[in-house]
Amino acid sequence: MLSKKRAGLLISILSLASLVSGCRSIQAPEARPAVPAGERPMLWPERLQPGDTIMFVAPAGDLDQERILQAKSRLEARGYRVKMRKDLFAKEGYLAGTDKRRAKELMQAFSDPEVKAVFSGRGGYGTMRILDLLDYEKIRRNPKILVGFSDITGLHLALNRQAGLITFHSPTSFWRLDSEQEGMTPFTQKYLLLATTEEEEGSHGYTIEIPRDAPQPEALGKGRARGRLVGGNLSMISALEGTPYAVDTRDAILLLEDTREAPYRIDRMLRQLQLAGKLDTLRGAVLGQFTRNYDREEDQMTEDPRFTVDGVLRQYLEPLGIPVLMNYPVGHSPYNATLPLGGQVEVDADEGVLRILPH
Repeated sequence: MLSKKRAGLLISILSLASLVSGCRSIQAPEARPAVPAGERPMLWPERLQPGDTIMFVAPAGDLDQERILQAKSRLEARGYRVKMRKDLFAKEGYLAGTDKRRAKELMQAFSDPEVKAVFSGRGGYGTMRILDLLDYEKIRRNPKILVGFSDITGLHLALNRQAGLITFHSPTSFWRLDSEQEGMTPFTQKYLLLATTEEEEGSHGYTIEIPRDAPQPEALGKGRARGRLVGGNLSMISALEGTPYAVDTRDAILLLEDTREAPYRIDRMLRQLQLAGKLDTLRGAVLGQFTRNYDREEDQMTEDPRFTVDGVLRQYLEPLGIPVLMNYPVGHSPYNATLPLGGQVEVDADEGVLRILPH
């Protein structure tokens, strides 16, 4: 059981720090091939505890200064140290400053021995633009907690693949987590704590228990499968295919989620992964929330149930004959379970549950 004191402490971290939604000389390191999975062990970063230092970074879209400063003061009042660069609120178009600035900031966070956790302020767009500016060997030598989702999937994929670092697909500040009235659900809070703090049961493994008011998973296929959890936002996974940062699905459990994408766009991205052979080597899959808001485009909509979002997902995943959990509470939803990307998990289609395995 989580203590109320410990739960309140880190709930304020993510509900507040969620508000926050030194590369050598910032010259791009030499291009390198993707590191094969299993070539070296994945690193679990140390867990957070009161008194640790958190650094706010903006690797993608620009941040709201008032909200970030409010988060900083609240965290410091609760005993956490918070660092942030003076140029954190830089803006260049739809980005949080230049690519060089954002990459240097992220490297500074990983290079600083005082920093224990790196919180991305928001997603939006931008992480792809700095992936070739990061020093992955330095990041591996200085493993830290990295949290975020959506566009931050670009960092998850790159750090999993190139640095062998386990990162956390979890809430960020950009998505309604700054509001005291609309903070994280107890479900979201609980599994953030288990994944990132000094809660004893976290490192010993646990089954994610889903409350009745949360989205209820539907099982495709039968049986159980264990493997590395990889993936995140489908749009980012698709965009990075063919690069050194592409998702490695060999003997893995694939996590997918997305928002505001019409069925035919989901179809196109899944087809790309299929043609690249990325679905052939899966052991299992977890399909998170695919927000049904098609305000980007409404063309090519149909009443045919085979071509709804769920129908398209079924077309690609069901024939694989692997255990799949569909409509899982993770992604752009109030119910957003924190999951360790690069860590070992078990998908159980018979019982309809996901287990985080000990490490």
